[in-house]
Amino acid sequence: MKQSMKILILLPVILITLMSGCSKDNSDTPTPMIQTDRQAPYSGQIYLYGELHGVKKILDKEFEIWKAYYENHEMRHLFIEMPYYTAEFMNLWMKAEDDTILMDLYDDLEGTAGHNLDSIDFFKQIKEELPETIFHGTDVGHQYHTTGERYLAYLESVNLKESEAYVLTQEAIDQGKTYYQKQDDIYRENKMVENFVRALGEVEDADIMGIYGSAHIGLDAMRANNKVDGMAKQLVAIYGSQVNSEDLSSLAQVVDPISVVEIEVIGKSYEASYFGKQDLTGFKDIVYREVWRLEVDFDDFKSYEKTGNVLPYYNYPMRVEEGQVFVLDYGRTDGSVTRMYFISDGTIWNNALSTVEINLD
Repeated sequence: MKQSMKILILLPVILITLMSGCSKDNSDTPTPMIQTDRQAPYSGQIYLYGELHGVKKILDKEFEIWKAYYENHEMRHLFIEMPYYTAEFMNLWMKAEDDTILMDLYDDLEGTAGHNLDSIDFFKQIKEELPETIFHGTDVGHQYHTTGERYLAYLESVNLKESEAYVLTQEAIDQGKTYYQKQDDIYRENKMVENFVRALGEVEDADIMGIYGSAHIGLDAMRANNKVDGMAKQLVAIYGSQVNSEDLSSLAQVVDPISVVEIEVIGKSYEASYFGKQDLTGFKDIVYREVWRLEVDFDDFKSYEKTGNVLPYYNYPMRVEEGQVFVLDYGRTDGSVTRMYFISDGTIWNNALSTVEINLD
């Protein structure tokens, strides 16, 4: 493998081999997957769980884990991969008599994997069964022109324009504007850490649970093409062994395709197994990825020129085996779609089996 090879898009960064080392006791409390040795003044525990956004199996597991922490250990603080103002709206909704606030947030998320009824049901179940949950949003300002501006207007309407909440909302909006203008993933990862540390200061020494995309929770993981330590790795540098992480993304793997269709490739029609759409909101200008596996003779594609882009097996929603061909559509924020082709030829990138992009032009 040439050193110039680069990763295309990294979603879950904790490998399956790492997950196999996770052991659980017989109690109802989830046990941490990995721990480190350094200590920090904060005396609580940070439990991070990695997901693929909007997947019902993962949402169900996350609810089960949070319920165990909530009921058995009186944990109340749930950190989420949302902006500060979105989580604050969620906290208002938790005390509201109806779901108007939640559904407004749902509308704001149109075009992302969070815009589905499974995600809505997840939050409704928390409100119904775990009503003392307090949400903390630590991402940059996604949906700043809708949710963010609406929360500023709310604060003004209740005479809180001079409050800390107003300042934090404006900061999150500014972070979102900067991120989307520059498409800077290093900036976003660092701001997620900064926002996390700030939010952690609000809970004193209470234990917390966090739900984030799997790309952010690897304790040894790098982000932005290995140019910056991932969120969890940076948190380990601050809080040491109090940071615990488990990747739940493998729960999203499917065995059978959702459907079988015909796809035209290089002038020929091929049978293709469709495995669904994955949310990539927050990665540069990409919104989603759709995945097909071509049911073809691998020999017909293995000799095409490789571009240097790779995509590890663990990013796919299904099990990948050597000798397969994949069609990936990337939907972008401007409404355009980019189609790319990958093969699994045994390539290893960063100790992970990876598919390689081929050029069919």
